[in-house]
Amino acid sequence: MSGKDFDGFVVVVTGGSTGLGRAIAVETASRGAAVVVINYASSQAEAEETGRLCEAQGAKAVLVQGDVGEDVDCRRIAAAAEPFGRIDALFNNAGVTKFAPNHADLDAVDAEDFLRLYRVNVVGAFQMVRAARALLEAAPQPGAVVNTASIAGVTGIGSSVPYAASKGAMNTMTLSLARGLAPNIRVNAICPGFIDTPWFGKAMADDTVSRMREGVIRSTPLKAASTAEDIAGAAVFLASPASRHVTGETLLVDAGTHLGFASLSMR
Repeated sequence: MSGKDFDGFVVVVTGGSTGLGRAIAVETASRGAAVVVINYASSQAEAEETGRLCEAQGAKAVLVQGDVGEDVDCRRIAAAAEPFGRIDALFNNAGVTKFAPNHADLDAVDAEDFLRLYRVNVVGAFQMVRAARALLEAAPQPGAVVNTASIAGVTGIGSSVPYAASKGAMNTMTLSLARGLAPNIRVNAICPGFIDTPWFGKAMADDTVSRMREGVIRSTPLKAASTAEDIAGAAVFLASPASRHVTGETLLVDAGTHLGFASLSMR
């Protein structure tokens, strides 16, 4: 059992209103975090529910609306932790996509799609680290940054070409920041595969999502469609004292998809 290994921690989770972000926020609270700063772009009611779930675990929840693609918003999100004097863990979880799963259809995406996805998925994560740097360095132990990348950034599969490219860029940026910010800040990334959250339902019909889920269960070596809670444990590990000698790591958390057993199509 991990127990209360986050005892007293100040945690920031971007994109924390639903899905993996919510699962990360609640997991850190359950492990003793004193404060969880929950960023959301537009889902205030869902962010408030995440806050209630964290407070039920004994943490103080601080909600901050903002678009991580905007530097001024990133600085405001980080500033929400200033009264507590430090940030022990920053989870760069906010992300967007363009659903265009047929990667051969080059007309399904355009330059604006690339720029929009990079602005949030890559630039946003960079801006959050920059905004939070002083508070991360103020943590008693090296502050931890955990970037939510994707198996798409390793294998080139996923919801669209721009999405896979942006997550590949995030993986490379993780290495650059791990070198540049050591020894005071650790920087790692997780690369989830399919996560069974409402994210897909925002762009796909229920029957399409069901077929995708069934296909994932059939084709992954572990015969599983991962939940947000399944993935959150790996993300939280990389921010925990148990990973204190881990930096610059990209951890694949995909039920084995990267092994090649699975179809290289997310359709």
